[in-house]
Amino acid sequence: MDLKMINEQKEDVGSISVSDSLFNREYNETLVHQVITSYLSNSRSGTRAQKGRSQVARSNHKPWRQKGSGRARAGRTSSPIWRGGGKVFPNSPEENFNKKLNKKMYRAGMSVILSKLIRDQRLTVIDSFTLSSHKTKELSEKLQKLGFDDVLLITHGVEDNLYLSSRNLPNTLALEVNNTDPVSLLKFKNTLITSDGIKKFEELFS
Repeated sequence: MDLKMINEQKEDVGSISVSDSLFNREYNETLVHQVITSYLSNSRSGTRAQKGRSQVARSNHKPWRQKGSGRARAGRTSSPIWRGGGKVFPNSPEENFNKKLNKKMYRAGMSVILSKLIRDQRLTVIDSFTLSSHKTKELSEKLQKLGFDDVLLITHGVEDNLYLSSRNLPNTLALEVNNTDPVSLLKFKNTLITSDGIKKFEELFS
């Protein structure tokens, strides 16, 4: 299939031929869900920790006598049913949230997402995208001329000027093809990718 390509002045400069197997696949919601959930789970640090009843700093004395007070029996204030007591099943700092996803499924999921963006007209191919300085103002003006305010910029390799100028822009993210993830592809309203980035995608996922 062919994708329309524009230049930095938003003028049509022809088209670029891409692989149907990568950019023209049917949408598979189940596969996309698996890719997204596994990516988010594998991104979790797993450093949270909670204290059990043996770890909280509470007295070990019986708060009142067993009988005669009219209140329910209580052994110690570290009980999980008490305010400030320990957790019944505390989380461990070594908790592992990783979910296995083989490379074939990940590549297929990325292909499905890219195909969905093309059908929804949320993916635009540009012949090149360069900046003369690292000023945020220059990047902001260029994106305004192109008509993008919520955009993911994908290039073959992110130059220093593009990386530095995009950091202070809200709703704008610049990524290399190798670092592109499924969450970022679906998060932004528009995706702007260079022609070199398209070729790199075909090398990685075809």
